[in-house]
Amino acid sequence: MPSTQSQTRLILGLESSCDDTAAAVVRMEEDGRGKVLASVVAGQTELHADFGGVVPEIAARAHAEKLDHCVEDALAEAGIGLPQIDAIAVTAGPGLIGGVVSGVMCAKGLSAATGKPLYGVNHLAGHALTPRLTDDVPYPYLMLLVSGGHCQFLLVRGPESFDRLGGTIDDAPGEAFDKVARLLGLPQPGGPSIEKCAQEGDAKRFALPRPLLDREGCDMSFSGLKTAVLRARDKCVAERGGLARQDQADLAAGFQAAVVDVLAHKTRRAFAEYPAEGARSLCVAGGVAANKSIRAALETVAAAQEATFVAPPLALCTDNAAMIAFAAGEQAALRDADDLTLAARPRWPLDTARPSMLGSGKKGAKA
Repeated sequence: MPSTQSQTRLILGLESSCDDTAAAVVRMEEDGRGKVLASVVAGQTELHADFGGVVPEIAARAHAEKLDHCVEDALAEAGIGLPQIDAIAVTAGPGLIGGVVSGVMCAKGLSAATGKPLYGVNHLAGHALTPRLTDDVPYPYLMLLVSGGHCQFLLVRGPESFDRLGGTIDDAPGEAFDKVARLLGLPQPGGPSIEKCAQEGDAKRFALPRPLLDREGCDMSFSGLKTAVLRARDKCVAERGGLARQDQADLAAGFQAAVVDVLAHKTRRAFAEYPAEGARSLCVAGGVAANKSIRAALETVAAAQEATFVAPPLALCTDNAAMIAFAAGEQAALRDADDLTLAARPRWPLDTARPSMLGSGKKGAKA
């Protein structure tokens, strides 16, 4: 029989799908809501700084070294010991396979040693259910998951019920921000760098494309936009003998404006194509959701649809283990725990009824 939330109260979560090693403790309350007792995240930015992106082998090794320390710190922060934990949750995919394997093996070891039930959680489900953790948003709701490796519109009907309305067919916005930042000579991660640089720029100077706006549906593409920025940069360099600071700022502003326009337009289309589903909340999660221009545009769309706009705090938008623990808590009433044959999965679509998204990004395979 499936476990119940009353049996699964204190949950230890592990997350290691990309370049953040995380552990958290979440308590599921009697009313089904979750309370974060501890959340620890160890980043790897410095380890990958010289390579212009995440190196999977380095990331996997760092996860293996840091996971146990993150678990110890999370338990200490929560003021509890491992015997008090009722269940162990872990990201089992999708993501960089070496990192996912590190997390799954650590979780299996803890489960075997303590006898606590084990729950493998889809990383995307963790993001998609975060508005339930932070704001107790009722089902169904429209979710825009926009992060370094993924970008999808989801209609979230329940803890294990997700309809993918559309997504990126190539680079996710976070990937595009990172790549464009490198093109412009800005530091990584690209999102904050471009947002800061764009404040001094003229978004209308360069005629950059808004891909797929003329195509029906909610699919998006950002690869062509990135190429357009490259060509505009090269033209500036050829004409001026280099890239001036104002050129840099104008290109950053133009790129950011294009991404904002695409996301806003496709969000309006998502509402228009699924008006009968009863979704009265627009939720956004993922690291790119920290961009103020993107948030402002989505808030405007939500207001026009008379929908509530929900953007969780940044610490719970980016990769973290609290969302994994909470997702397991929500799903525990609907399914059995996993056993020690739980496998790490580089690909794991939330909506198995639809064809998989194309492409494979630097932060994990598209789901």
